[in-house]
Amino acid sequence: MNVLQILPELDVGGVERGTVDFARYLTLNGHKAVVVSAGGRLVRRLDEIGARHYELPVHRKSPYSVIVSIVRLCRIISRENIEVIHARSRVPAIIGFFAARITKRVFVTTSHGYYNTRFTSRPMGWGRFVIVASNSIARHMIDDFNVPFERVKLIPRGVDLNEFKFLKSYRQSELSHAESRKREYKVGIISRITPLKGHRDFLKAMAIIARSVPGLQVEVVGEAPKKKTGYREELDLLARRLGISGIVRFLGAREDIPQILEGLDVLVLPTVTPEAFGRTIVEAQAVGVPVVASKVGGIVDIIKNGDTGLFSSPGEPRSIAEAVIKLLKDRELAEHISERARRNVEKHYSHVRMSEETIKIYQQALRRKKILVIKVSALGDVVLSVPSLKALRKKFPEAVIKVLVGLSSSDILRGCPYVDERIVYDPHSRDAGFRGLARAAARLRREDFDISVDLQNNRASHILSFLGAIPLRYGYSNGKLGFLLNRGLADNRRDSTDPVSHQFRTLDLMGIKYDGEELELWPSREDEEWARAFLAEHWIGKKQTLVGINVGSSTRWKSKRWEPPYVSILCDELARRFNIRPVLTGSNNDVEEASRIARHSQARPIISCGKTELLELAALIRHCALYITTDSAPMHIAAAMKVPFIALFGPTDAARHAPKDPNSRILSAGVKCSPCYKPTCKKDHICMKSIKPHNVVEAAEEMLIQRGVNGKCSSKGRSVTV
Repeated sequence: MNVLQILPELDVGGVERGTVDFARYLTLNGHKAVVVSAGGRLVRRLDEIGARHYELPVHRKSPYSVIVSIVRLCRIISRENIEVIHARSRVPAIIGFFAARITKRVFVTTSHGYYNTRFTSRPMGWGRFVIVASNSIARHMIDDFNVPFERVKLIPRGVDLNEFKFLKSYRQSELSHAESRKREYKVGIISRITPLKGHRDFLKAMAIIARSVPGLQVEVVGEAPKKKTGYREELDLLARRLGISGIVRFLGAREDIPQILEGLDVLVLPTVTPEAFGRTIVEAQAVGVPVVASKVGGIVDIIKNGDTGLFSSPGEPRSIAEAVIKLLKDRELAEHISERARRNVEKHYSHVRMSEETIKIYQQALRRKKILVIKVSALGDVVLSVPSLKALRKKFPEAVIKVLVGLSSSDILRGCPYVDERIVYDPHSRDAGFRGLARAAARLRREDFDISVDLQNNRASHILSFLGAIPLRYGYSNGKLGFLLNRGLADNRRDSTDPVSHQFRTLDLMGIKYDGEELELWPSREDEEWARAFLAEHWIGKKQTLVGINVGSSTRWKSKRWEPPYVSILCDELARRFNIRPVLTGSNNDVEEASRIARHSQARPIISCGKTELLELAALIRHCALYITTDSAPMHIAAAMKVPFIALFGPTDAARHAPKDPNSRILSAGVKCSPCYKPTCKKDHICMKSIKPHNVVEAAEEMLIQRGVNGKCSSKGRSVTV
C-alpha cells in the first residue's frame, strides 16, 4: 500500500513524532511511506527509516499557496502512485482533499484537536473516515462538524514501546530519613509553550511544592511558536517573581524525549483547555513516570484517577501541587500507578496496535466504495429505479449504496435490500431554492461518495452531484447542465426505449449489463396485516375475486385521467360478467371522484382512496386478480407486486414509460395528437375518451380467464390501439 501523510511541518511535537513513527511502521511492513510538509527537524529521521519527504508550503493559508500546493501534490500522488492520502491538520486537509478528488484517491483525516467551526476547518470532517484519538474528539466531530457516526473511527494514539522502555531505576527501596533529605526530585512538563497548555499554573504549583519538598528540580521541555515568543519571556519573568528561577530549566525543543522522561519523578500536563488525547502522557506512562494531568477532554480516556495517574483541576495551581506532593511522598502509590499505567499502555496504546488499526481503516476505505443513486422524481420513477439498484448491488456487493430520493417517494424504498440508506431531498420545502440546494450538496460532501449514478438527469441532480464533490459522476449529458458530469452519455429520447433499459444505459458505462432484473417492492408484515384487515372490514372473503381500478393520476397530469362515467360502467360490467368486487384506489385528492363513481355504480366498489400508505397500497394490490390503471405510479406498483395490469395511455408514450411485463396489456388511443406530453388538453381529452369501457372490459375478460377466473385463454401480454 502506498500512503501519503500530509501535515504543516515536521518540527518536534506529538503529531509530528506520531507521523514519523507511523512512516517507520509502514516501511518496515512493506508499504511505501511518503510525507509532505513544509520541512523541519524531523525530516532527517524520515530519511533514516527509508521514507520519502516532499517539501511544500502546506502550512500557508493564502489561497494562491493552497492552489499551487494542490497542483504540486497531484503530481506527487501520480509520481508515487499513492493510494491513500492522510491529512493531519486543517490547511493540509484542504489541499489533500482537493488533490484526492482530482486524482480520485482515498482521502482520510485524523482530528488531532478541537477545531473551530469556520469553513477552513470543515475539511477535517471530509475524509472517507475521520480518525479520532478520544471519545471527546469523536463527539466534537459528530456534533460540531456533522460527520456521520459510521465514518468516525476511534484509534487512540500509540507509542513505540521499544523506544519508551519501562524503567524502575528511579524507584529505590525505602530510604532512610537522612537519605531522603539528600534526594533530588525532578518534575517536568513537556509540551508546546502556549497559554493553553497551562505553563503559568505549572510554575505557580512548583513554587508551592518547593516550600515543602527539598531538592526539587523543574524541567520545561518545548518551545514557543514564532507568534508566542513573548509568552516564553513572560514565563521567565514569572519564575523569577516566584523565586524559583534557580530550580527551573527551560530546555527548549528536544528530540530525546525518552531520555528526558527517564530522569523525571513526575510529569505534569496542566492544560487549561480540552486536549484531544495527550500523547506525552502515554509516553510517560510507558516509561513508568507517574502523571498528574488536568481532568479535561481526551485525557479522561487515558487516566483512571488513583490507578493510572492523578487528576488535577484545570487552572488551579494548588490542586496540581497537592497531587505532585502526594506522588513524591507516597512511594507505594507512585509505584502502583507506574506499573498499572504501563500495563494499560501495553494493552491499549502501543504504536503497533495503532498502526495496525490505521492500516485496517485504509483497507476498508479502499475496498468499500460509496455510491449515491439520485432519483428525486415521482413515485413511479422511483419504483422503476429498483432494477438498477439491484444491479449495482450485484456489481458492488460490499459497497455502501445510498439513494437521494424525494420526500413523497422515500417510503417506497422502505425495506429495499439493495440500499443502505435513503437520503431525503425536499426541494419544495426544506431544500427549496439555492440555499437549500447548497445545504443538500454539503450533506453529500460530508458523505464522501466515490460514485454518483444520476437516474434523474435534471439540472438540480447534476448540480448536486457536482457540488457534492463526487469524483465519478455518471448520467446523461443532456441540455440540463449535463456538462457537470464527467462520465456522461448522449441522451436521444427520440427512440422508444422502455424506462428500465433507458436507465441501464447509464449503468453500462460502469460495466453493468441488464440481466433481467425486475421491479420489486417490500411491504412489511404490518402492511400485509392492514390490507387483510381492510378487506375484512368490507366483507371480502378469500374466494372473492378483486379487481383494482386506479381512479387518479398525478395532480399535474390531468390529461392522463380516464372518464369517471367510464369507470362506473367498467365496475358494473366486470361485476356482471365475473361477480367481482372492484376496489377503487387513489390519493386523498381522488376521494370525491371515487365517491361519485361509487354512487353511479351498482357493483358496490370498495373505496380505498386516501386510506393507504405507499406500501399498504402495494399490499392491497397484491390481493387483486387484475389491476386497471392509467399511466401513473400504481401501474409500476402493480408490476412490482407481480399483479397483471391493464394500462391506459393517452398523452404519453407507453413504449417509453410502461414497464415490460408479459402479464400486462397496454390500451392506447389511436388519435394523431397522441402522445403530446401535455399535462392539460385543449381537445377535451380526446385521447383518453377514445378508450371506451368495452375496450377495457374485453381486455380484462381475456386476462381474467387467463388467470382461471372463468375458463382458460392462451393470449399473452400485448399492446392494443383502440
